[in-house]
Amino acid sequence: MKAIKVAVDASRVRSGGGVAHIIGILSLDDPAEFGISEIHIWSYKLLLDALPNCAWLIKHHPDELEQSLFQQLAWQRTKLAKEIKSTGCQILFSVDASTVCRFKPMVVLNQNMLAYDDGVLGLFGWGKDRIQQTLMFYVQKKAFKFADAVIFLTQHSARQVQKKIGTLSKTICIPHGVGQIYKETAVKNSWPASIAVPVRCLYVSPIFEYKHQCEVVHAVKLMRDEGKNITLTLVGGGGKRAKKQLLEQLNIFDPQREFVEILEFLPSNQIAELLSGANLFVFASSCETFGIALFEAMTVGLPIACSNRSSMPESLQDGGEYFDPQDPYSIARALRALFDSPDKRTSYARRARELASFYNWQRCSSETWTFISQCYTAAARLSEKR
Repeated sequence: MKAIKVAVDASRVRSGGGVAHIIGILSLDDPAEFGISEIHIWSYKLLLDALPNCAWLIKHHPDELEQSLFQQLAWQRTKLAKEIKSTGCQILFSVDASTVCRFKPMVVLNQNMLAYDDGVLGLFGWGKDRIQQTLMFYVQKKAFKFADAVIFLTQHSARQVQKKIGTLSKTICIPHGVGQIYKETAVKNSWPASIAVPVRCLYVSPIFEYKHQCEVVHAVKLMRDEGKNITLTLVGGGGKRAKKQLLEQLNIFDPQREFVEILEFLPSNQIAELLSGANLFVFASSCETFGIALFEAMTVGLPIACSNRSSMPESLQDGGEYFDPQDPYSIARALRALFDSPDKRTSYARRARELASFYNWQRCSSETWTFISQCYTAAARLSEKR
């Protein structure tokens, strides 16, 4: 079969993990080894500018993708399929499952679990965020059912989605990769020899209700009340409601900001630097499709206290100390276990780094394009039989 042209819809990819995925899978030498002659990608200017300039990568920048969400979705629903056909592309890879495009054949990537992990939507209350996620669930359900195949990032994601919407005809699990900068970073900040020097705990994740930063702050306060000198750095943007809740929590437990530091979203090089200077990493999310920040900490080789929910046990396995993310006392117990045991810190860090070695963009890219090419071949053969 002759080489094919693949269309990639990255119009709705706006988060850090989604952007990293697109950049990662397009960091390949030549798609011809997968039977692909050209890859056409539709997205907004900021993302397109971050992608490599290659003869086989053709970038498309519709004006609507710099406009409102409604205009973006209207373009996706009414114009994208026509634009794909005009380029001669034969298959669409949608990297956001909340697509309303109906091009065939299509492969969809699942990168959002908020509507699928049990009990998560309830954390949003009855506001705008919950309504938006509920609507997204129904949009995604239609996209999953319409698609010829679905790519999941973890086995947990595949199970939970199909538990809620029913069995899908063709699926595969292809985990993300981890950036090279983290593979080249190692912990340089040794464990404090004196109680006068604080143990530095780091949590990298946007501030949302299901990330449970409030509970982590409470847990660190419990540790400090026991006389343990520990500080917490929280890194990431987030939602207004969750940030408000966090500030209220801080005003109760750390009104003078003596032990909690909050930083906004930072680029990869600065995240890697913070990881190398930390002593402990905490990851308290109760819902993750993959948990890229967790893998970055694993790759660097930090001792990790981790949520026991969602995909985290599948990812971290026996490489960390687990806790209930909604229980500050459980989080404190996990942190205490690492704080008090040098052997645990060493063995967990070694094991986590070993597990993370599997996750690289070369593998992810190869598996992704191979699967997409196979899906086109299967769809073409089915079409010939009709």
